[in-house]
Amino acid sequence: MKILNISLIQVLCLITLCFVVTIDAKERPNVVMVVVDDLGWADVGYNNPDSIFNTPNIDELARNSMHFTNAYAGAANCAPSRAVLMSGQYTPRHGIYTVSPATRGHEKTRKLIPSQNKDVLDDNNVTLAEMFKAKGYQTGHFGKWHLGEDPSTQGFDHNVAGHKKGHPKTYFSPYNLPFIENGSKGEYLTDRLTTEVVDWITQNKEKPFFAYVPYYSVHTPLQAIEEVKQKYLNHPLARNEKHATYAAMVEIMDKNVGRIRDTLRQHNLTENTLLIFTSDNGGIRSISYQDPLRAGKGSYYEGGIRVPLLVSWPTKVKPGTNHTPTINADFYPTFGNVLKVSKLPQTLDGEDLSPLLFEQGTLPERALFWHFPIYLQAYNVKADQSQDPLFRTRPGSAMRRGKWKLIHYFEEDEYELYDLKNDLGEHVNFASYLPDIVKTMSSELKQWQTRIKAPIPTQKNVQYDREFELKKMQSRLLAQ
Repeated sequence: MKILNISLIQVLCLITLCFVVTIDAKERPNVVMVVVDDLGWADVGYNNPDSIFNTPNIDELARNSMHFTNAYAGAANCAPSRAVLMSGQYTPRHGIYTVSPATRGHEKTRKLIPSQNKDVLDDNNVTLAEMFKAKGYQTGHFGKWHLGEDPSTQGFDHNVAGHKKGHPKTYFSPYNLPFIENGSKGEYLTDRLTTEVVDWITQNKEKPFFAYVPYYSVHTPLQAIEEVKQKYLNHPLARNEKHATYAAMVEIMDKNVGRIRDTLRQHNLTENTLLIFTSDNGGIRSISYQDPLRAGKGSYYEGGIRVPLLVSWPTKVKPGTNHTPTINADFYPTFGNVLKVSKLPQTLDGEDLSPLLFEQGTLPERALFWHFPIYLQAYNVKADQSQDPLFRTRPGSAMRRGKWKLIHYFEEDEYELYDLKNDLGEHVNFASYLPDIVKTMSSELKQWQTRIKAPIPTQKNVQYDREFELKKMQSRLLAQ
């Protein structure tokens, strides 16, 4: 018998969820949530039709979905974004800021001691899965967890391949991953995970279910089925073999999204299924350029945090394009409303998107926030489009309100201000030209940091060496 590792607070929250309200089974939609790993905003056909990417199934889903053009992840890399999604809370509330360690890059180039980082989502946090489970749903997890050793301890009845690690060593069987048996030699992991999803939906089609499908793909290692890869090696838009392999991984992922949708159709589940398609953060720009967005994974410029987002529910959600800025913390209160949970179990930072999805309405303008008191080293100086050649991210915070995007870097207490309506690529920093906007937004940002108890690193790193840093920068620039 398996003993679940849950706290008393968590138990009380789940009891509250169970008895707050009862819902007729016929009123409860099935929910399928596909979260692709490292899929950039520009890496799907419907956002980038003239690109190398062939995504006919996702493009067809986009035509039948509400398509959000200003959708954001809760963080610019994997674990913190997933923690925001599963908890409905911004990073300072759960303390997961990055994939450890937070001390990336050379110690002599870091001016500050970064804030402490957690690797596991605390059991006191009631996850999305626990909320669904408390309302009588079957809950299945298929793919990357990255928030603890086993998602079945945090609300999932069924777990395939979910554990603490962030990526597989190989996409071809034998996988040697926890919680999944190896398949036949050469079986491809994305195909296998989808088979598991299809079988599980088939077994649970008579009950309401929450299928969370966080594919490991398209995260590295870059590996694709050879015959698909061959299609792209001589593609006129393929920059190199890495780019071709990545495009093949995207196509394979797209095919499997189609398989899930086919399964829903075969079992007459489409009309009563809320289907979400999104990504956990921006794409790695050295693999796939995110133009017109600046930078990519690990950066808090648009290419690192803006993601694809499609929401489909044929009987409830009218297809169309929506430009409202959203963040993945919004899913928790939205699902809570769909489930008719009158008292949510914890403080949430997202907004219920129901007025947009179900009422063709609007949301009041609000600010979105990101906090990253850590360091992430550079991938590729030429491709990254970061603030400097050594790091994709130095410690700081960011916010968006309306068309304005503010970034505050802690090391030098400096600000960057961008007009996303007229400068989507964040080329022109208006901070020195529009001090009143910086003053207003920075005040709001500081109030948010105080309210949410966001840690601001201030301790100087005694190992920092300015001369060494400059030489390191010069060396990196000359090497490109």
